[in-house]
Amino acid sequence: MSEALKLTAEARERAGKGASRAVRREGRVPAVIYGNKKDPVNIHVEEKILNKMLSTGHFLNSVVEIDTGNGVERTLPRDVQFHPVTDRPIHVDFLRLAANATVTVAIPVRFTDEEKSPGLKKGGVLAITRHEVEVTCPADAIPDDLVASLAGFDVGESIHISAFNLPANVKPTISDRDFTVATIAVPSALRSEQDEAAAEGDAAEAE
Repeated sequence: MSEALKLTAEARERAGKGASRAVRREGRVPAVIYGNKKDPVNIHVEEKILNKMLSTGHFLNSVVEIDTGNGVERTLPRDVQFHPVTDRPIHVDFLRLAANATVTVAIPVRFTDEEKSPGLKKGGVLAITRHEVEVTCPADAIPDDLVASLAGFDVGESIHISAFNLPANVKPTISDRDFTVATIAVPSALRSEQDEAAAEGDAAEAE
C-alpha cells in the first residue's frame, strides 16, 4: 500500500463557472471535499502538484490528506474532470473518509513469472480482459495492485480472480463467481497449424 498523499489547498469562497475560470487562470484547480455527513467544502489546489499525483497512476486509489488551512481532511479522490481539448484537470471531487472507513476502489492487476508459463513459452499471448478489479477494503489498506503468478498456465487456460493473492481484508465486489481476469491466448502461428491439421483430418475422413 502507498503512503497517503499530501496536498495543500486553499478555500474557494465563490462557486460558479466564472469563479472557477478565475482560479484556473492562476494555475489552480477547483475541487470539493464532501461526505461523512458534513457540509461540502469548496477548495482549490495547485495544478502542477495535482498533475504529479495524477502521473503516478495510483491517484484514484490513494488516500489524500488535504490541508485546508482549517485542519487536515483524509479523503479519497472520486472523480477528476479533464478539459476535452487540452486534457488539463479542471475539477476534482474528494470523498471524506470516516475513521475505519471501508471503500470501494478499482485496483490494477499485475502478473509475474511469465518465464514459468508453458503457454507463453510456446508463443501464447497474455490477453487481459480486466485491467482493473473493483474491490472493497479498508481505506488504510488499499493495495497498489493485485498480483497473480503465471507459473504453470498453458495455452488456452484462464487466470481467474482466485489466482490472485489478495490480502484478507480485500474482497472483490463480484463475489458470486470466480471470474476471469486474463487468458493465455493461442498464438496465431499455432492456430494456423491447428487449423491446417483439422482441415487435413477432415479431408482424410472424406476419402
